[in-house]
Amino acid sequence: MTPEMLAAFVLIAAFVILIAHNIPIAFAIGLSTVASYLCLWPDRPLIVFMQISKDMWHGIDSYALLAIPMFVLSGLLMGAGGIARRLIDSADVLFGRVSGGLCYANVMACMLFGAISGSATAATSSIGAFMIPEMRREGYDREFSTALTLSAATLGLVIPPSNIMIVYAVAWGDAGGQAVDVAAMFMGGFLPGIIVGLGLMAAAAIHALRLRVKPSGKVGLGESLRRFQRAFLSMLLMVIVLGGITCGFFTATQASAAAVIYSFILAVFVYKKVRWRDLPAIVKTTAITTAFIFILIATSKAMGNLMVRLELPQMVSATLLSLTENKIFLLLIINLILLFVGTFMDMTPAVLIFTPIFSQIAVTTLGMHPIHFGLIMIVNLCIGLCTPPVGTVLFVGCGVGKTTITKLVRPMLPFYAAMTITLMIITYLPEAWILWLPRLISPNI
Repeated sequence: MTPEMLAAFVLIAAFVILIAHNIPIAFAIGLSTVASYLCLWPDRPLIVFMQISKDMWHGIDSYALLAIPMFVLSGLLMGAGGIARRLIDSADVLFGRVSGGLCYANVMACMLFGAISGSATAATSSIGAFMIPEMRREGYDREFSTALTLSAATLGLVIPPSNIMIVYAVAWGDAGGQAVDVAAMFMGGFLPGIIVGLGLMAAAAIHALRLRVKPSGKVGLGESLRRFQRAFLSMLLMVIVLGGITCGFFTATQASAAAVIYSFILAVFVYKKVRWRDLPAIVKTTAITTAFIFILIATSKAMGNLMVRLELPQMVSATLLSLTENKIFLLLIINLILLFVGTFMDMTPAVLIFTPIFSQIAVTTLGMHPIHFGLIMIVNLCIGLCTPPVGTVLFVGCGVGKTTITKLVRPMLPFYAAMTITLMIITYLPEAWILWLPRLISPNI
């Protein structure tokens, strides 16, 4: 066995063993990378640590990544600023007159809050705290209400602004492919997010029809206007961020700073839900969250560089092409791989590790644009957030809904089906539809 083959085997085996023993994902990635490098260069341990340190530093030395702590801070400020109730009330105005309207309002509120906060877990906890009890009063059981909420909460990672899109854009550029514009990536998320949202609404509608749920009631014109007025300033954040990017007023990183300023003014001075003494705790949470993300990025970058050195992407590409050269079946296989990965790995390391692996086959063999492929990858991994054993959103949803994963399995099945079907639509949808909005800001795409 050659040193390269041994190093590849140790990398994969060590990573699987460490994950199986519940070692934190960042440490599992880092330790397996160290072990693999030591197999590759057994007589140069100092060079190994220097190489890994260099790769880790280069992994986080990116201007685009500056947007991540800003969007995290903005999301926390908006989450603590009392916008969840406002978004729920405004969504209920749109759907309160139809059967199952509360389900649709739940999905819409999660889409809006997730897009504003940029966090699926924040959307699950904030929207779920209001909507799950409300849906129970309307006749829905606890498990269905929880399943719908946590499924819809992942839409905030597809609809911009989204931190995982920034990570993907950086990972694709580091893989040596065509650079991905973060702003264009943001714009590309709208249509897939809407498609998945409609799929979840359809699954919820079937359940509501089976239960024969009555409409929650009409809301008068005056009350409707008051609800929209209360939610207007919150929803304006998306207009400021995306409108500013689209019109060329600022980059995605600059937009994140604008989001922090706007969120701060709204939460502290307008809504007055965040007090000055609350700010240190919010900043501390931002620092902890950012540190966790950046450690994942740094270690995943080191592992990604090692895989390129070992030519693992070429090996995977050759293996897939040996199975079939049909574009439809290749995309299906890649989707199945990503769905499997998503059940065992968090989104950030999955994107950083598998983007270099699939980038070559996506562009050269499948002829896909990086934005389209990135959205396919993100939607796949969003499904993984709702699946055991590592589904972060699933665990948060169980806590908010006061239920267990065992009880949630059956109610989640229709939503798994809806997300999978919509994933296939996004995968095989003509690329011109996906790239229509990105081309508004980047005509060269």
